[in-house]
Amino acid sequence: MAETKQVGEIVKVAGPLVVAKNMLGSKMYDVVYVSDHRLIGEIIELKGDRASIQVYEDTTGIGPGEPVYPTGEPLSVELGPGLISSIFDGIQRPLDVISEKAGHFITRGIHVPALPRDKKWHFKPVKKAGDHVEPGDVIGEVKETELVNHKILIPPNAKPGKIEKIEEGEFTVEDVVAVVKTEDGDSYEVKLYHKWPVRVPRPVKERLFPDIPMVTGQRIIDTFFPVAKGGTACVPGPFGSGKTVIQHQLAKWSDADIVVYIGCGERGNEMTDVLIEFPELEDPRSGLPLMQRTILIANTSNMPVAAREASVYTGITIAEYFRDMGYTVALMADSTSRWAEAMREISGRLEEMPGEEGYPAYLATRVASFYERAGRVKTLGQEEREGALTAIGAVSPPGGDLADPVVQATLRVVKVFWSLDAQLAYQRHFPAIHWLRSYSLYLEGVKPYLDKEIGEDFYTMSKEAMTILEKEAELQEIVRLVGLDYLSQSDQLLMEIARSIREDYLHQNAFDPIDTYSSLIKQHQMLKTIFHLYDNAKQALNKGVSVQEMRKLGSWEKVARMKFIEEDREGKFVEKFEALRKEIDDEFKKLTA
Repeated sequence: MAETKQVGEIVKVAGPLVVAKNMLGSKMYDVVYVSDHRLIGEIIELKGDRASIQVYEDTTGIGPGEPVYPTGEPLSVELGPGLISSIFDGIQRPLDVISEKAGHFITRGIHVPALPRDKKWHFKPVKKAGDHVEPGDVIGEVKETELVNHKILIPPNAKPGKIEKIEEGEFTVEDVVAVVKTEDGDSYEVKLYHKWPVRVPRPVKERLFPDIPMVTGQRIIDTFFPVAKGGTACVPGPFGSGKTVIQHQLAKWSDADIVVYIGCGERGNEMTDVLIEFPELEDPRSGLPLMQRTILIANTSNMPVAAREASVYTGITIAEYFRDMGYTVALMADSTSRWAEAMREISGRLEEMPGEEGYPAYLATRVASFYERAGRVKTLGQEEREGALTAIGAVSPPGGDLADPVVQATLRVVKVFWSLDAQLAYQRHFPAIHWLRSYSLYLEGVKPYLDKEIGEDFYTMSKEAMTILEKEAELQEIVRLVGLDYLSQSDQLLMEIARSIREDYLHQNAFDPIDTYSSLIKQHQMLKTIFHLYDNAKQALNKGVSVQEMRKLGSWEKVARMKFIEEDREGKFVEKFEALRKEIDDEFKKLTA
């Protein structure tokens, strides 16, 4: 970053907040270097010639009188080849490079470029000299990994013009690959990378209605509470209820082209699990390592608190960049509560008027502006290209209290709420999403897609299954008072089917290689089999057969084990479900004969 000549002077240090004078000419959110240690900071308040700076590194040993060097530029990220498979900190410093240079702990004032400067990439142009280009146009491609074709874009803030020069070859990110001449006669160079300010949403041509579900392979989500591609979702829950496990499952199994995982203020051991596990995971669609389409941003709870806020914006800006290439991107933020706590701490040090529970008054605005950057869009550029960015945030309210301001601010803007329940987690029911307290506002939107791709009865069955679970909850109160035997036979049957939906369908084992993921086709077949059993049982009930007699049939046990039917790419596993349904028919015919 270019530094301006004027040098400020520190007058106050309060933890991560530094106040400096002699800062006239600086602007909000400009990056500065604090002291001769050159700690990275960002201006968050200006009063006269005084600037309040949140410093993204440890300020121990920094005192009044030390210099502050303004750069005149906002906090930006580098966008280009080298992002995929990388592990960054909150301000996009590559942790593996820092580890090589400085050991296992980040040294203060260390400056490392986000993208490798020495690595050469093979650039293959898709445009030629003389072609007219506009902001967002793809001028060429770089094969970054076996799974990701990295498209080189004309930056969104560039001017339209004609390509004067473009060539194929091996280039570093700083080499010029094309020269564009604008209509007013100026020229500018296009490199393999460009910078973009993290707090500025990248522009798009048009926003589209999110009506395609993001398939996660988690049955309770896909069947009852789907999230659309380009949608927003929130996972609040108390400690130990499985927020991070769900985020991991979504990162592993969702049908997104690119995954951006932000560990924002998470415990070090949890982030370590992610960093160790992800490089070893296999992408279910290609059989290649999952890291070949993943970017990790690690900002653990012992890292400087101010960098938590930056990590969220860094992650979503990188996600928007891949969305602009036409990819479907899934962003996991774990957890936004820690981000809000960082805002509260900085706000307190700025002596701002506190809002509810000490959070700043602008908490809801910041949360909303983050989630509003998600969406399914038509990207900039002359060719028709669609991209989608799905944002899923975990929230960790103290004591699992859903009245917490962060949860409430999040629920006002997101359209999917997966309510995690500690009681379910303690019963070893995972995912521990409570089916009666969660909701999705995308259900009606994705219905036409499900009707067309899976079957018109899928949506109907999911509605009916939810009705059964609601009736079961009402009957549970009676059962607690008088016992199951005092219910009518039809109610006892409903309780059995509800138990089957809960235990055989909604309960999913993340550690079982077969059960960890279910395609929509398998989910449809499983639901169909449960309702086939229910229909047969109701007919048998009308013929005088008791529920106790029915429960002795072997088909009940086979329905309980159907989640372990292995899928194959050809779809032959569907025949196994058809055979199971035929077996149910045969057993009930014998029973009622």
